Amino acid sequence: MTSKEKTINIDPEYGVDSRYKTPKEKAIDAVALMEARLERMKNLPKEQILKAELLQLRLKIENYLRDPDYDNKNDFAHFLELYVDTIYSKRSEFAEDINVTPVFLSKVINKHREPKDEFILKLMIHSEKVFKNWGDFPKELWYQVYFHEKLSNTMSSQHKWSAKLEEQVKVSPTIVK
Repeated sequence: MTSKEKTINIDPEYGVDSRYKTPKEKAIDAVALMEARLERMKNLPKEQILKAELLQLRLKIENYLRDPDYDNKNDFAHFLELYVDTIYSKRSEFAEDINVTPVFLSKVINKHREPKDEFILKLMIHSEKVFKNWGDFPKELWYQVYFHEKLSNTMSSQHKWSAKLEEQVKVSPTIVK
C-alpha cells in the first residue's frame, strides 16, 4: 500500500470510510450500516428514546438562542409544541398536568394567544421535573426563548414602527449639548 492508500477519510453522510474500490461496495455497506442502526433503534427502551429527544430539544433551543437571526420556524410556540408532543400522546394531558385548559394550550401553540407569565412559570417547573432524571435543563430557557422571539420580532419590524414613533420622541436641548 502506498501512503495515499493508508489514509482513511470518513464520509459523514453515510458513516462509512473510503476504503472501498467501487461506489457500489460503498453503497452496499452504507445500506447495511443504516439497517443495523435502525434495527438497534427499534430495540431501544422508550425511556432512552424520550431522553434523547428531550436532550435534542434542549440543544435546538440553545442553538436558537445563540443565533442572532430570527427564524420564524423556531419560536416559543414551536418549541412548546415539540416539548409537549415529545412527552405526551395527548396535549390535553399536558394541559391537565400544568393546570391550564386544553383550549388555552392550543391557542398558545397555534400562536393565537400570548403565554401568560404564570403559564411560562408552570412550564419551567414542569420541564425541571421532567429533566430531573436525564440531565440539566436550565429553568430560564423558556423565558429566554420567549423574549428572544419578542426582541427579534421587534427589531425585524423596526421599519414599520420607527418613523412613526420618532416623530413623538424628542430630546431636550440641554441633554444633547
